[in-house]
Amino acid sequence: MPEAHDALDALLDLLDLERIERDIFRGESRSALVPRVFGGQVAAQALVAAGRTVPEDRLAHSLHAYFLRPGDPGAPIVYNVDRIRDGRSFTTRRVVAVQHGQPVFHLSASFQAYEEGLDHQAEMPAAPDPDTLPTAAETLPRHLPAEIADRLIEARAAVDLRYADTPPWGSVGQPREPRSQVWFRTHGKLSDDPLLHVVLATYVSDMTLLDSVLLAHGRGGWAVGDVVGASLDHAMWFHRPFRADEWLLYDQESPSSSAGRGLGQARIFTRDGRLAISVIQEGVVRVPRD
Repeated sequence: MPEAHDALDALLDLLDLERIERDIFRGESRSALVPRVFGGQVAAQALVAAGRTVPEDRLAHSLHAYFLRPGDPGAPIVYNVDRIRDGRSFTTRRVVAVQHGQPVFHLSASFQAYEEGLDHQAEMPAAPDPDTLPTAAETLPRHLPAEIADRLIEARAAVDLRYADTPPWGSVGQPREPRSQVWFRTHGKLSDDPLLHVVLATYVSDMTLLDSVLLAHGRGGWAVGDVVGASLDHAMWFHRPFRADEWLLYDQESPSSSAGRGLGQARIFTRDGRLAISVIQEGVVRVPRD
């Protein structure tokens, strides 16, 4: 099992793309719990590619993405960036991720120069103090077979992610309110580059967002094999500055599931109550056929 700081270094290396041409980048891949590239990795790498074609004074404020095909963890991914618009306040980029000659992922991202404006936000919900919650290494072995727990701990080793309540794979067969909370931060300090913090939050945002769909039906999810699924699309809005190496509350809920799809929506708050990010994701959520 890798040390936490080694795992974070490895993740940062994974997100540090090679520039092939002015607007073409290449990233390495690694396998996830399922035999395809983790969706959060592709989204984060695509955002890195977009951000490297944008002036430093323009910060990411939104992204909208579609997962088109499963990524091959054994092959690199090429990211082609289109410079859609460079306005006086906003910059727009489109990124297509390609493997084996086919697009596997599509991202549109918008960046904005800082400006003052009207300011209000939703109130942060009640949540337990993250320092009082068990770590993943303490939680996972209680509910999952050792091999699966070890793989999940290794896959998330760069991130300190703590569930505020019992995770889906800990309450199989017990439907409950479709709501889930986790606290997360990176296992180690990051540089002050604002894009890096946005990219790390994007990476983590794909880890647990559909948990609330599973909770509504008493399903344990991909880790226990009582559903099969994959991310379909993902959208994020970055409202206020934050650091991904400091505690962030990921407050998630599912308003609907139907037709083999489930919808998750969430808000991410800083520890002192500032609304930093809004997230929406839809994914395939199917019960396996006998």
